[in-house]
Amino acid sequence: MQHVKIPQDRVGALIGEGGETMREIEAEAEVRLDIDSENGSVAVETVGDPVRGLKGPEIVRAIGRGFPPEEALRLLEDDMMLFDVVDIDAASRNKNDMKRQKGRLIGEGGRTRELMEELSGASVVIYGSTLGIIGTPPQVDAVRSAAEMLLDGAPHGAVYSFLEEKHNEMKHQGMQYHRFPGGNS
Repeated sequence: MQHVKIPQDRVGALIGEGGETMREIEAEAEVRLDIDSENGSVAVETVGDPVRGLKGPEIVRAIGRGFPPEEALRLLEDDMMLFDVVDIDAASRNKNDMKRQKGRLIGEGGRTRELMEELSGASVVIYGSTLGIIGTPPQVDAVRSAAEMLLDGAPHGAVYSFLEEKHNEMKHQGMQYHRFPGGNS
């Protein structure tokens, strides 16, 4: 059994209307959730496939970090799906700096965050003092690198170019991977 602590304002999202989300997570990840809505503590117990059960705490953590439940459940799509968090607070000097850093990651009208999603193929959520990422290892790496570049003060244009480069690399690798299996290419 694993214990995960999530912010109290995310407990409702984890439980869902009439417990619907909680039941879906329990069924999909083959776990049992014991949620303490007073303090946001969640006990996750594996009741079925232990490999699927390992994703249970990650799904709860992802919802706690601001992901909608349907996005968090993407972690079960395949074994390669990862959930990662970039700590914005750690890269900030004070409260005002954190607000500024968060603003840089979100971008005007949410454009930077959207571009991170579009170009990497990962899901990206900025909540509290963290940036959460759900995707395959190359997708997560691309977003993490882009976020770290922005937090280090890189101009947005340079970060967008980096993301486009990564996007093309991933697309190219996807094409390489699917090209004529077993044929003499």
